Amino acid sequence: MTTPTASAPPILYATPRVSAFVDEVREAVRRGLAPDLTAHLVAERLAPHLGAPDLLTPDQRQGDPATYRQHLLHAEPDGSFSVVALVWLPGQRTAIHDHVSWCVAGVHEGQERERRYHLVPDGTTSRLVAVAEVTNPRGSAAGFAPPGDIHRVWNAGADTAISIHVYGADVSRLGSSVRRVYEPPTGEEL
Repeated sequence: MTTPTASAPPILYATPRVSAFVDEVREAVRRGLAPDLTAHLVAERLAPHLGAPDLLTPDQRQGDPATYRQHLLHAEPDGSFSVVALVWLPGQRTAIHDHVSWCVAGVHEGQERERRYHLVPDGTTSRLVAVAEVTNPRGSAAGFAPPGDIHRVWNAGADTAISIHVYGADVSRLGSSVRRVYEPPTGEEL
């Protein structure tokens, strides 16, 4: 009789720059601050790395014609955070969603469009209301935490966009940082 074993963690290759950034994230996370403050600290640490040519390997810059592609760069062994690169070909987008934990996103290459939403009570139900639409250029980094983290992201440009995301969760186990997906407000177009 064999004893079941846990699946092995994925084998990841982190460039020296990603490894240095992971050390910076680890230091910020170990402070044990509130999720929104942790996200802010991690965003500050991510910004100087964005746009650096040695951040990602050529394989970690590859997209997928069917959907935006997630490359797992690091999953902290204790599950406290993960770092991923998202590669967006022109026109690719997410559904409207929120997250399981604090989150940081920084644009490494190209630019991303983002539409942010609030969930507004409406009698016995609630409805989404778009509250902002922004263009996040190369080098921008922002952090946020639930609640209030409902958004949709897409590549509205003609070139590939790459963003670096840090989540306060283990996406190697979860597969994604998405907690819920929302239906678009009636009549909304992208």
